[in-house]
Amino acid sequence: MYDELAETIRIEGTRILATLIRTVGDVQLAEDAVQEASLAALGAWPVTGVPPEPRAWLTVTARRKAIDIIRRERARPGKERDGLELMELSQPDGDVPDSVLQDDLLRLIFTCCHPTLSPPTRVALALRTLCGLSPAQIAGVLLTTEVATNKRLTRARQKIAAARIPYRVPPADELPNRLPAVCAVIHSLYTAGHAPIEGETAYDVDVCAEAIRLAELLHGLLPDQPMPMAVLALLLLTEARRPARLDEQGEVVTLDQQDRTRWDAGLIARGVAVLNDSLQRSNRQADAYQLQAAIAAEHARVPSYTATDWREILRLYELLNEVAPSPAAQLGQVVAAAEAGDVTSAFALLDGVPRSPRWHAVRGELLARQARYAEAAEELAEAIASGANDSERTYRERRRLAFLEAARDTP
Repeated sequence: MYDELAETIRIEGTRILATLIRTVGDVQLAEDAVQEASLAALGAWPVTGVPPEPRAWLTVTARRKAIDIIRRERARPGKERDGLELMELSQPDGDVPDSVLQDDLLRLIFTCCHPTLSPPTRVALALRTLCGLSPAQIAGVLLTTEVATNKRLTRARQKIAAARIPYRVPPADELPNRLPAVCAVIHSLYTAGHAPIEGETAYDVDVCAEAIRLAELLHGLLPDQPMPMAVLALLLLTEARRPARLDEQGEVVTLDQQDRTRWDAGLIARGVAVLNDSLQRSNRQADAYQLQAAIAAEHARVPSYTATDWREILRLYELLNEVAPSPAAQLGQVVAAAEAGDVTSAFALLDGVPRSPRWHAVRGELLARQARYAEAAEELAEAIASGANDSERTYRERRRLAFLEAARDTP
């Protein structure tokens, strides 16, 4: 029961946080108030039952907790706060319409993406406030350490408070400067849900859905901009394959084994249409999101894995690594080279990629193609030890055992 309650609080609390931040203008205060409200819910709901409107219950409680915190701060010697927060927080309680919540979340994204904050800080702050990811999870997305992430978040909150950065959608003339960072945040949010570094499942449905909703919202705000279109297209095309990613036992099903009849044809059709519109508006000069969406579209358009045009996918990855090189894109190029039949080039490319759990998993698969099964098993063991969610760990362990068996059978 507590797991169900915690999940409800996590989903609703994230949305309430955005509204509370707008009201008080202080990330830390809002987070403290929502956390206290969440603890109150965990204490009360098992006794009274989950209220019919959990968001309204949490909103009311969080606002009251914020008032309590402000009053405590004002009562401390040498502490004074503007009374504006108390006036706004003391307005009649009630649920907040979805349209207002959406606006508040969008304000929060743009605040996180203020140009005075560094790009990694913008993403870290957004992932923390938008979906409540732990510093360890954020570190996994950003390929850094938990200690560094905590320091980055602390500095960001201090800078926002000291500079009194407003929680609002900026004027139209400021949007272009913030748009790449906003798109990066939404894409990172989806990545955090699509490939979590810890937990029991291979994806977080709620986080993925929230990222797609925010991508739709951003596209609605800037309907003629190609970059938000490309992000939306990429998310839709990736999400279309989600129903086939796990089997009935919850274990990972790799792309070559997926039942493509389970892919969402409607999402694929819309994703391709949005991508084409994005490319037309940019005169077919592709950015990183358009290239990633084009790769996803290549997979989506063919009826089977054997029909995949790996040469075209390899070309797209080569372009992607010219436009926006990253470890994920480099590993994608390694896999594409191997699937296109050039394992030697794949090994050479892999040497230039930073090591990670997936790096070891990819190298293990490459070694297996050369019948070096004992070495392949060692790489899978390293991938497992380096970290993964439970579903991914189970899959890698199965592959490791298969490689060990193949090694015993190989003269």
